[in-house]
Amino acid sequence: MMRSLPWMALCWALSACTADAPDPAQIATGARVYEQHCAACHGAKLEGQPNWRARLPNGRLPAPPHDESGHTWHHSDELLFAITKHGMVPPYAPPGHESDMPGFGDRLTDEEIRAVLAFIASHWTSKQVRDARAEILRNARH
Repeated sequence: MMRSLPWMALCWALSACTADAPDPAQIATGARVYEQHCAACHGAKLEGQPNWRARLPNGRLPAPPHDESGHTWHHSDELLFAITKHGMVPPYAPPGHESDMPGFGDRLTDEEIRAVLAFIASHWTSKQVRDARAEILRNARH
């Protein structure tokens, strides 16, 4: 019985790792959809617009990067999905907030939105971001 415990633990650990493994087909779809609908503002390499933290003359912020240098990875999957689908409007932004981020719910299916988010998340590869993101997602589920 004692010999089987390490084997069972290894099987459990491996299944946990692969349960959330990215789907290459979903990421490829997300890359195509991102290029068509998102790259013009958020950058072909997810780099965002220049000076994305500084307000423009109209008071709005430039599009942030979606790579690890931005803040996208700080948000739960549910919030990212809602912002992409409905736009940066309440309840996903403060009342009166003005943003150039439109909702894509009338142009993209839920599956396409999830694919774009999977594509973006596939670029968050550093251990620091992966660990922080895992904590964020654990907290979002509770």
